[in-house]
Amino acid sequence: MVRKVKLRILFLSFIFATVVLTIFLILKTFEENVVYFISPTEIKSLTELDNKKLRVGGMVKKGSILTTQNKIDFIITDFKNEIKVTYSGSVPNLFSEGKGVVAEGYLKDLNSFKASKILAKHDENYMPPEVLRALEDK
Repeated sequence: MVRKVKLRILFLSFIFATVVLTIFLILKTFEENVVYFISPTEIKSLTELDNKKLRVGGMVKKGSILTTQNKIDFIITDFKNEIKVTYSGSVPNLFSEGKGVVAEGYLKDLNSFKASKILAKHDENYMPPEVLRALEDK
């Protein structure tokens, strides 16, 4: 082969390897930050409990929020099955009945979940309270 062709193949191989490595590192970095969750129905279908951290997602069941001084209990439902969640700490402002939520923590059993973090979800129609008040004042 001509030297020019060898250099071109080497250069393209280097570019390909760099792109593959970059994509791998980006995906590995996002692995911890992407919020994947399982539904209560998927939890009910588990055959054995392992002690790893999970994220359970669904809707907060209406009438299920029970707040005490240092903890909050509520039920996450996917409208087929539900799971009782216990959480100690402050909840996000968007957390309310009938809204989407993702709870991160550990399963106690197939019917109860101990959350260490609560992430409230909003729909595409969400508007910050300040903007909503400004629109109401007009």
